[in-house]
Amino acid sequence: MDYTLLIPLIGVSIPFVAIVSMTVNRYIKLREKQIELAAGQAAEKAARYAANGAEMEQRVRVLERIVTDRGIDLADEIDRLAMAAPEKMRSH
Repeated sequence: MDYTLLIPLIGVSIPFVAIVSMTVNRYIKLREKQIELAAGQAAEKAARYAANGAEMEQRVRVLERIVTDRGIDLADEIDRLAMAAPEKMRSH
């Protein structure tokens, strides 16, 4: 058996494999960071939706109380809420 070609082939193969493995490793790390970023954004979006849902639930409770409570002057309460709504819209 003649190993004269095998030694140069191994000599060229080792750096090639090292370069390819480093490139693959960098790509994997990049994908991990992208996935972490996407997960963080999804969690933030879910938190915003949850907060919005809680705010809407509170608004519905107020409206239910207005509708069911006969002792409150309905027009005054609606006017008060209408004046408060633009302030909340500006704060968001």
